Formats: sequence, C-alpha cells, structure tokens
Amino acid sequence: MWQSYIKHFKNYLRLERSFSDNSVQAYVRDVEKLAEYLELAGFSVTPKDIKEDHLLGFLKYIAELGLAAHSQARMLSGIKAFYKYLILENEIQEDPTELIGAPRLPRKLPDVLSYEDIEQIIAAIDHSTPEGTRNRAIIEVLYSSGLRVSELINLQLTNCHFDIGFLRVLGKGDKVRLVPIGREAIKYTELYLEHVRKEMTVQKESEDIVFLNRRGKQLSRVMIFLIIKDCTEKAGIHKNVSPHTFRHSFATHLIEGGASLRAVQEMLGHESITTTEIYTHLDRDYLRQVITEFHPRG
Repeated sequence: MWQSYIKHFKNYLRLERSFSDNSVQAYVRDVEKLAEYLELAGFSVTPKDIKEDHLLGFLKYIAELGLAAHSQARMLSGIKAFYKYLILENEIQEDPTELIGAPRLPRKLPDVLSYEDIEQIIAAIDHSTPEGTRNRAIIEVLYSSGLRVSELINLQLTNCHFDIGFLRVLGKGDKVRLVPIGREAIKYTELYLEHVRKEMTVQKESEDIVFLNRRGKQLSRVMIFLIIKDCTEKAGIHKNVSPHTFRHSFATHLIEGGASLRAVQEMLGHESITTTEIYTHLDRDYLRQVITEFHPRG
C-alpha cells in the first residue's frame, strides 16, 4: 500500500525537483523507515491515514534505538517532504507533520562519532604495546556489536563464537541474546587473545573473561571509560565520548546505511521500545547479513 506512493514520490524528486540520486535515495529511505515501523507496530494504515500520534511513536522508536538527534531531524525532514508532495498532488488535505518540530529527547544522548572519527581514534592507538592491542580490540567490539559497557567487561571466552560470527551476550535483566560481530572486530580480538592475553598470568576468577588488565583481572567499567577517554584525546576528538557513544554510533550508522529497524532493535537488546510490543526474533543469518552489508566495518 505504501510502495506505489513511494514510487511516485521518488519520480517527483528526480524529475520535477531534479534531486541528485543520493538525495532521492535518502528521502525515499526515510519514508520506507516510517512504513517499516508502522508495520512492526501493527498499524495497518496508508499514507493518507497517518496521524500525528503515529509520527510521534515513530520518532520515539528511533530515538530509543539510539539514532542521533541530527539524524532523527534529517529523517523527519524527509517525511515532511513526502507529505508536502501528497498535498501538492491533492492526495491529502491536511499535513500530519505540520505541528511536529525537531525531535526533543528526554535525555541528552552522547555525541555520535562519524566513521572518520572512528578511524581517527583507531589510528591514534599504539599497537606496539600489549595495552594498545587490547584497546584496539575493545573499540572494535564496542563499535562492531553495539555492546553496553557492562556486557563488554563481562564478555566470556566461551561466549565468543567467532567461527559463526556471533557473541553470546548477557544483557539487562540477565537476558541472553546473540549479537553478530564484524570481521575487523574478530580479527583484532583474536590478535589480542593470541599475542597478549595468552602470555598473561590470569587470575582464577577471571579465567573465562575476555578483556583483562595487566594484572590478569577483569576490567572495571571505570577502566573502560578511562581507556576510551585516553584514546579519543590522543586522536584529537573533541566530543563527549563514552563507551555508550560507540553503541549509539553503531545504531546510527546501521540505520542510516539502510539496515532494518527491527534488526537493529534486536541487536541492541531492546525487547520493548514503545508501548506496543513489537519485538520479534529474527533469523541469525539475517542479523549477520545486516552487519556485513550495512556496518562500515562489517
């Protein structure tokens, strides 16, 4: 029911507005994300039936997925353009987006890193030291899989299934989920395990923990924050960067690249993001495909 409207909107942008192919694709992707959300949430509505509440629910959904505020605003801009087109074509009489302003988040999200920022941080790491090798692996895993800091420090060797490209993660409320991990993260984690961790004297209580300090003990949350702070300062990144920033960057880059909202939701471990229960388990091969296809370091 949406595809016909989107097809004509696409032609309008290309032929009548003379937008570039990249701009056309971005506008169309914004509308497709709205249509995807409505289907997930169980709203069987056409573009003509959309109300303000539907749009507010969509904005809340993408905000809680971790999409950056500027990305939310840009996505809303594409949807507004779609409804201006429908008015121009006399498909609707009232614009449901008219009273919706730029997203106001209930809490301040950390700055989202660009892919160039990520590469700059990685380039500033001293890979000649054991700590540098470990820190590279930590950043790769945070960015590749969108883990919470608590999930990272508790990650166990027995839960790293690199042969099939997945991590078994214990999340909030002791809920277990499988998260795809990209090739780069696997590569540098294996380098750390083989050349750094293997040479350490590991404390008994930390024998199954992946990331350790120089004394062979599990890293603390504070230590991860300090590692991130040190890496970003050396890279000359002047943003408010925390481990959670990599989680938001993970979600933002996947969604902006075209990944399914539902896939990102499951990878982040958000069971119920809106008041409507829309959590659905996805095929693991599909989740791995999403990382490979849409993640910058997939």
